[in-house]
Amino acid sequence: MLTWKKPIAFALACLLTVSLFMPAPNQKAEAFTTSNADTAMTAFVNTFYDASAKYFYTNSDHLIHPEHAYGPNGGLYTDFWWEAQLWETVMDAYERTSSPTYRTMIDDIYTGFNAKYTNMMANVFNDDLGWWALACLRAYELTGTVEYLNRGSFLFDQIYSEWDTSYYNGGIWWRRDAHNPNVSANAQKNMATNAPMVMTAIKLRYAYNNTAYLTKATQIYDWTKLKLTSGSKVNDHMEGTGAGIVKDWDFTYNYGTFLGAAVSLYQATGSSSYLTDANNAAQYVIDKMVSAQSLMYEGENDAAGFKMVFARNLNRLRVQGGQSQYLSFLQQNATQAWNHRRTSDNIIGSDWLRPTGSGYVQSLTAAAGASILQLVPADNYTGYIAGNGAYEAENARRTLVSGSGMVNESTYAGFTGRGYVAGWNTNNTSLDFYVNQNSASTKTISFHYAAGAGNASRYVKVNGVFVSNNLVFASTSGWGTFSTVTVSVPLNAGSNTIQLGYDSSKGNSNYLNVDLLSGL
Repeated sequence: MLTWKKPIAFALACLLTVSLFMPAPNQKAEAFTTSNADTAMTAFVNTFYDASAKYFYTNSDHLIHPEHAYGPNGGLYTDFWWEAQLWETVMDAYERTSSPTYRTMIDDIYTGFNAKYTNMMANVFNDDLGWWALACLRAYELTGTVEYLNRGSFLFDQIYSEWDTSYYNGGIWWRRDAHNPNVSANAQKNMATNAPMVMTAIKLRYAYNNTAYLTKATQIYDWTKLKLTSGSKVNDHMEGTGAGIVKDWDFTYNYGTFLGAAVSLYQATGSSSYLTDANNAAQYVIDKMVSAQSLMYEGENDAAGFKMVFARNLNRLRVQGGQSQYLSFLQQNATQAWNHRRTSDNIIGSDWLRPTGSGYVQSLTAAAGASILQLVPADNYTGYIAGNGAYEAENARRTLVSGSGMVNESTYAGFTGRGYVAGWNTNNTSLDFYVNQNSASTKTISFHYAAGAGNASRYVKVNGVFVSNNLVFASTSGWGTFSTVTVSVPLNAGSNTIQLGYDSSKGNSNYLNVDLLSGL
């Protein structure tokens, strides 16, 4: 039930109150090494895995929290699709290490899941079932256990039976209980359901040596590309009556599943057009859904696992598609994740650009960080990852208050990335940029902005300390005219927080649209 929760995850991302972090001057950065990958996976298993239940806990404190009270035992254990992703995290570790411990866990987790969900088909969400179908086929490829093939094949057939041309000229429905958009708001066809089924179908094509699965994979892919992509942009879903409308929500897992589907068809056919599609989707994320080349924070709950799906399939593109140009990007993100782990227990949080806090961490969140360290070959780099110096405002974290109107927008030309943050004039709100530096220094940074309502002013803090109480953003005469304003900031080696905020006691309330922080 991934799509249904996404607006909630996005709201949580926007409403999160940021606690600022000031690193100690002698804070040590550690390299991404094979030993780090071992430590990260061991920490993940030790923290979240209940060996007696053969199942993963939802939260690191093994308590139920209302933020994600889904899954067995009232939410004590992870829900349906989370457990499939964590099962794949274990497979990531097994592929890297060939450890008998992880090989045993592959079988045990399957057993534990079936004990908690005695009838998988009671779940009406086809995307949930699809993640298990895909994971089962991967488990079959790794272990040769026929039960995994049988279960994956069964689930694929059940999901594929939901292919329907009555609305939108094809596509698989998200839910098995919602097929008519005239009577149900839940009637939609989405990327999360359709793209993974392309990957599953190709796995079945080779498992059974049956080209009928290739035909089905091509059919699903062609519809998905036609209806849910536009150029390099990968959209979320279709809904509504008649021809339907496309919801263009940007989430990294949509790009990950689509490029993964393209890689699978490239492997099966050798057609370069699929490789082109995969590279286009990958490059969109690398160009537009990052902060200084690190995958952006997308929220908590489901959203914290989105970049795991993207990284897993980007690595497939690197290896199976022969696209070595992504190695450095993946290694840098793995290093960022590791460097920002919580050192007390080596658990990695939801934002790979800032240190993991002291509160409980969700299992899907931690799995994302653990997985990328398993997927990517260690580069043994020692030091911080400073990025490319460009931080898009639309990808930054926000501190909001009730009724504030900070939204992502792309109405006026002249912006970089995916757009800019618009509608900002509410007291006690801020944009928070998490900036990593290789060494301590003073930098002159620039904000790219539009101030069509007249002069605006905001404060700038660095690691909780004011560096400008009232930075003036001079009027740009119109919202389609962008300008820059600069300020000098002192930065520590390692992690820093640059906060651009509005305090009514320090400035005026004119609206301000912010596009980019640069100069780092």
